[in-house]
Amino acid sequence: MTAPKPREIAMFPLETAILPQQDLPLRIFEPRYGALVRHCLDAGEPFGVVLIAQGREVGGGDARCDVGTLARISDCVDQGDGHYLLRCRTDERIRVCDWLPDDPYPRATVQIWPDEPGDPVTQTQFREIEDRVMALFQRIANARGVRLSGRDVLLGYQLGGDGDVDKLLYTLASRVPMGPADSYAVLSAPSAADRLAALCEAVDSVAAMIEFQLSD
Repeated sequence: MTAPKPREIAMFPLETAILPQQDLPLRIFEPRYGALVRHCLDAGEPFGVVLIAQGREVGGGDARCDVGTLARISDCVDQGDGHYLLRCRTDERIRVCDWLPDDPYPRATVQIWPDEPGDPVTQTQFREIEDRVMALFQRIANARGVRLSGRDVLLGYQLGGDGDVDKLLYTLASRVPMGPADSYAVLSAPSAADRLAALCEAVDSVAAMIEFQLSD
């Protein structure tokens, strides 16, 4: 299979790892990102979203991870003075080939990064990790004395054929209250099987943290 051709796009580093097929609200106030918004709207282009490995979103000078997602602006409210409220939706996973100068905003050449070959994730395996996530939600609900909504409502999807599970792992992972490092591990897992393993580890970590907090 021929590797996807690199392309130059605008980039938006964030302090959290964003997974594919997620809603992404953004509040824009820095001039460089105002320029990014105007470019993407005028050109009808997506931008890339990556996790900041070290540093902060505001002011620049950050160190950035090299795996992220494409994001497309679905709604934009111009508040004046270069301030915008955005609703975006993430799409395909990308890998950064080269970072370019931040002029007038962060830019990079990137490639679409589809799943690499690996063992298939079965519906049985997927249902098992779903059950573990639901058990996590139930533990939190019991501790707070609240009643859970239905499974489909909480998870945000209905499972279809075997081909769904690879992508739905991202959706399931986005429901788990994990930290940026665990989210990035899920995002950067090369294959669907590796993604499942990373999600299982993240669920274990979150469950252990919750039990520690509830033991106080």
